[in-house]
This record gives sequence, structure tokens and C-alpha cells, in this order.
Amino acid sequence: MDALTQQERNEIEAKVLRRLIDHLDSRKDVQNIDLMNLAGFCRNCLSKWYVAAADEKGIDVNLDEAREFVYGMPYDEYKAKFQKEATAEQKAEFESNFPKKT
Repeated sequence: MDALTQQERNEIEAKVLRRLIDHLDSRKDVQNIDLMNLAGFCRNCLSKWYVAAADEKGIDVNLDEAREFVYGMPYDEYKAKFQKEATAEQKAEFESNFPKKT
């Protein structure tokens, strides 16, 4: 990896992100809560990371724009089409993994 230029590294990392986004797009059956419970991140996390990375570069990207990039459509549309109500078991697992801070 030391032999890579910064430009090459950036291009590879961008391709990896696009592949991850494409993979998640092909697996709309996998709910965000499942991702959170198994991996500790979800599509919403990716959207927030996108906004944060843009902000670090001084680029104005809002959360709605980032979500549209990650979800491939407006977030509300995605939720209406693909997001299911989390089960009691999913919610309980989430709460045990990510307890609310007081």
C-alpha cells in the first residue's frame, strides 16, 4: 500500500464506497436495524459520515443529499417502500448494543 499515490488511494477508496452502496442497494431486504445490530453501522451512519467528510473538506452537503446518495432515492421514499417496523427482538438487541446515555 505504501507504493500507492494519494490519488490512487482516493480512487480505490471511492470505488470501494460505491461498491458498498451498490451492495446495500441490492439488499433492501436487510433493514438498518439489522445492520446496526450486526455491524454497528447502517445506511444512516454512512450518510452522516458522508456529510462529515464533506464538511472536513469545506463542502456543503446536507443530510438529505447524503441520504439520497446512499439510499439511491429520497429517504422518505426509501422508508415508505422498503423499511419495515422493527420487531420487539430487534429493538431489544439494539437497546442492549447501544444503551441510551443519560
